Amino acid sequence: MKILHVITSLETGGAEKLMVDLLPRMREQGNQVELCAFDGIRTPFFEQLERAGIKIHWFHIGGSVYNPLNIYRLWRLMCKGWDIVHTHNTAPQLFAAFGRVLCSVVLVTTEHNTSNRRRDWKWYAWLDRWMFRQYKEVICISDQAEINHRKHVGDNDSRNVCTIYNGIDYHRYANAIPVKDVKLLGAKIITNVAGFRYQKDQPTLIKAMKYLSDAYHLCLVGDGERRAEFEALIKELNLEQRVHLLGLRSDVPEILAASDYIVMCSHFEGLSLSSLEGMSSGRPFLADNVDGLREIVEGNGVLFEHEDAKGLAEAVFKLDHDMKYREQVIKQCQAKAAQYDISVMTEKYLDVYKKLLLM
Repeated sequence: MKILHVITSLETGGAEKLMVDLLPRMREQGNQVELCAFDGIRTPFFEQLERAGIKIHWFHIGGSVYNPLNIYRLWRLMCKGWDIVHTHNTAPQLFAAFGRVLCSVVLVTTEHNTSNRRRDWKWYAWLDRWMFRQYKEVICISDQAEINHRKHVGDNDSRNVCTIYNGIDYHRYANAIPVKDVKLLGAKIITNVAGFRYQKDQPTLIKAMKYLSDAYHLCLVGDGERRAEFEALIKELNLEQRVHLLGLRSDVPEILAASDYIVMCSHFEGLSLSSLEGMSSGRPFLADNVDGLREIVEGNGVLFEHEDAKGLAEAVFKLDHDMKYREQVIKQCQAKAAQYDISVMTEKYLDVYKKLLLM
């Protein structure tokens, strides 16, 4: 098959990390697989895909991914004889739907979250429903993501919806060697891997550090539009020596292996790849009790209430002082994460493509 995936950029994020893990595996099975990123900014993910032999098309460096010219650029690329065009993120979803009007191609998309801001725009609902009607299949990454999507578009526009759980390279994270620069930052390392954007809730993590002793250090792996906001909060709370912004890194498995605790704070999730990777790492995993995290963490890792910085600190303290409980959490987390190996996801995606091409 000739397959094109389309995404906004290759900066930090679950959909972006999925491209790194998924596309080379599709290629290994004899498919021609290429990627289109609207914003071609070079990142560790961009370079990993290049090294894996994935051809990357891009339209511009910086600027808005909603530039109307991207409709024309994407349409031209879609007309190059692809069997499947698979989109991720809002701008590619919408622009590919426009391109589909003038180009006969099988469209597939993935809904990566249980919610998004555009669902709050009632005036936009008709456009969303029209957009999803242009797709032969809408893949949701968790049960809750599918439930919420069906509720949003309605029964008449839900016939082309299925769920395929996100996958990770479990063994890479379970067997990683700790990276030295992180291990040397402090006695106890708490790590979060997430983009610095609206959906994520790093401020709760930063505030939690005020309830923990100076032995604890927080590492935030990622970058994005809220970086200045986080830097201001760190300075306001006098945490400059204990909160470390590590930026974009390609050695995330090794960073997690060097940590004592892995935490995910979000306002909502789909099925968080970063969470599954953290659960694979052999370290206790903690997350707040929100859609998309609750489903995989409950009964395995540790849940604390949404935006409860003190509750997070207390959960870390309990893990630090009850070794039997700590080991139980680690064992449960790894057993859960092992169920989401990327090989299973790859096969299911390819099965969807084959089914659609036979219709």
